[in-house]
Amino acid sequence: MKIDRIIERHARYRPDHAAVVFGESRLSWRDCHARVSRLAAALQAQGVAKGERVATVLPNCLELLDCYWACAQIGAVMVPLSPLLTAHGLRSLLADAGPRVVLADAGTAAVVRDACDVVPTAVAVCTDGAPSGFSALSALLANAAETPVPVAVSPDDLYNIMYTSGTTGMPKGIMHTQRIRAHYGTLFANAWRLRPESVVLHTGAIVFNGAMVTLFPCFLQGATYVLHKQFDAAALIETVAREQVTHLMLVPSQIIAVLDAPNFAAEKLASVEMLLSLGAPLHVEHKNRLEAALPGRFHELYGLTEGFVTILDKADAQRKRGSVGVPPAFSEMRIVREDGSDAAPGEVGEIAGHSPLLMPGYYRRDDLTAAAIRDGWLYTGDLGYVDDEGFLFLVDRKKDMIDSGGVKVYPRDVEEVVVRHPDIVECSVFGIPDDKWGEAPVAAVVLRTGATADAEALRTWINERVGARYQRVSRVIVYAGFPRNAAGKILKREMRDPFWVGRETKI
Repeated sequence: MKIDRIIERHARYRPDHAAVVFGESRLSWRDCHARVSRLAAALQAQGVAKGERVATVLPNCLELLDCYWACAQIGAVMVPLSPLLTAHGLRSLLADAGPRVVLADAGTAAVVRDACDVVPTAVAVCTDGAPSGFSALSALLANAAETPVPVAVSPDDLYNIMYTSGTTGMPKGIMHTQRIRAHYGTLFANAWRLRPESVVLHTGAIVFNGAMVTLFPCFLQGATYVLHKQFDAAALIETVAREQVTHLMLVPSQIIAVLDAPNFAAEKLASVEMLLSLGAPLHVEHKNRLEAALPGRFHELYGLTEGFVTILDKADAQRKRGSVGVPPAFSEMRIVREDGSDAAPGEVGEIAGHSPLLMPGYYRRDDLTAAAIRDGWLYTGDLGYVDDEGFLFLVDRKKDMIDSGGVKVYPRDVEEVVVRHPDIVECSVFGIPDDKWGEAPVAAVVLRTGATADAEALRTWINERVGARYQRVSRVIVYAGFPRNAAGKILKREMRDPFWVGRETKI
């Protein structure tokens, strides 16, 4: 159960099968193996030994994809970092990871140069050109051997550190081993019914863990991986039609964008066998639109990078609408009350679980690991309940729950009402300070192009339809677009936190 020789295996047994498509580049498994092996040798030449970290600050590109597999081959630790990080945010992550090599491109080189002072021993490498202070990747590859020095890699060797943030607070690096990533390949290939003949398209950033739930099963099976530089709904639709894509993973905002794209046509997406939603709940209103246009394809995944997931299979998507499914094979789940006992079906509690995907811990943070994993169970910080058949229904994040006059208000319950308004494309509900109630719900919304509804009219419409008085929103804020990270997730904190500045001690 390790991934160091996956590319080598496909190059041996299926050398001419299409492996990777990126822009105009179309690589066979033979081509892919040659690129990965040479990069692995180049990293070794820069002093990267087994267990040492290689950080990347790159947008989607072939070099980033190569680096995942080059690190696996030589037992190095891949540390993919967002190209959207500022120098301040990047500095804290580099200081924590202590990489031997940092890969940048022309777009991120300046930020990397500013941040690399915290790791003076690191070699800074640029994939295109060589600004001052950087080595040119092209020159390193030209001088490298075709294959690296063989390294003995074991399943429990650290392979990957995925950082949860870098803009506020202390870095929290989630560790994944070779074995864990191998389980990503096997468990998710089985869940998605992914075969060697499949074609997987990914259009979001591959520096985030959500991308791994299709990347690793695709590479394990030797299928074809089509990668876009960035998400574009219209381009996605045309690529699906041209490449006959079978498997597709999107976050909710991207699903909405595809459905609203001017070139959307169900027949263009007819080849799709699996369309996965993850990263945040997809509201029922949008699920209904998707099911009407593309019936029988929808899967939903709820999960944490720390190592627990549930999957709603396409066979259950209609019967269990609103659920996020059940744990996959070899995994278990509990719903835990405040006193630590197990909740009854239908009773809300904290979701806890364990699985083969469970991290060994946070990098260099035993204190955080002990708080998150207790007696072998990962405590997620999410609230939910199970029905009589054991299917999980999410309620909300513990930290996002609104306490209004002592009553718990779950933002997702309100959001399901808000998105039913015909002028609203997306919404996010959160709590802001209120002198009377402590907290009051607010609805942030993005309107459809050309919509003219004003905020007060929207507030009235919402408050006439919510299920309880305490769910009524105190105001509606109209945004041109929500702040997001590179994975497409809405950054609710950036919208919510400004309201709380200076108010923490008052509430």
